Amino acid sequence: MGDINFAFDPDWMSTLTAPFMTNAFVAGLFIALAAGVMGYFTIARHSTFAAHALAHIGLPGATGAVLFGLPVSLGMGVFALGGALVIGALGKRISEREIATGTVLAFATGLGLFFARLSSSASQQMQSILFGSILTITKDQIIGFMVFDVLLLILLAVIYRPLLFSSLDEQVAQAKGVPIGLMNVAFMAIMAGVITIAVPAVGTLLIFALVITPAATANILAGSPFKAMVIASLLCLVSIWLGLVLSAMFPAPPSFIIVTLSTLFWAIARAVYALKAH
Repeated sequence: MGDINFAFDPDWMSTLTAPFMTNAFVAGLFIALAAGVMGYFTIARHSTFAAHALAHIGLPGATGAVLFGLPVSLGMGVFALGGALVIGALGKRISEREIATGTVLAFATGLGLFFARLSSSASQQMQSILFGSILTITKDQIIGFMVFDVLLLILLAVIYRPLLFSSLDEQVAQAKGVPIGLMNVAFMAIMAGVITIAVPAVGTLLIFALVITPAATANILAGSPFKAMVIASLLCLVSIWLGLVLSAMFPAPPSFIIVTLSTLFWAIARAVYALKAH
């Protein structure tokens, strides 16, 4: 049935202080900040499908990078950004975005599988691409995450108001002169970056657990956009850090535990909200 053993590891503290685990904790901090902030906008703009699809659109970039001997994150980032720009340009309305997203997603998934079949190395990398491998994150990747977060916060400081306005009420924002098309493209491009840095933690298949689920939980708990972003980032961080601790105590794939915790927080918030409503 596999090599997974959930028995308690008495040496878990030594595992927790290992250099690779330190890298994972630091990376988790930067991933949580980006995923929490952009997760709110993703839900507000009804673009959860697009966010999920971007991770899969990056798949051919990742497998193609392995095929040509390039960094996986570079290939994924290029394809995710390309897909984001196409979706943002073609899908000016929500209904149009759904069609554009589905079309690009289908093509990218097929291309990713094609690249994987061309290279045995790409096929071997598929599991880490699909399910993540946060314990293998390097210091160079962490520096990249940090630079991305700084650029993200600077860009959001510039476009925060029009992006938020267009996210909450697109028609009114357009009537007020907000460049909706530009905001769509900007949002999708930023999401491509967030997906690229979050995939190493949980993979393309489980990306919802970091980008969408904490933000959905935060929307239940918070009454303002800014508070929701802060809470989403904190929930994402707790899921990652607590997931790493539990994976050291009870040896199991960290991505599985991170996803489980994120989903559990959402389920608890939904249950408490339902009880209060009654």
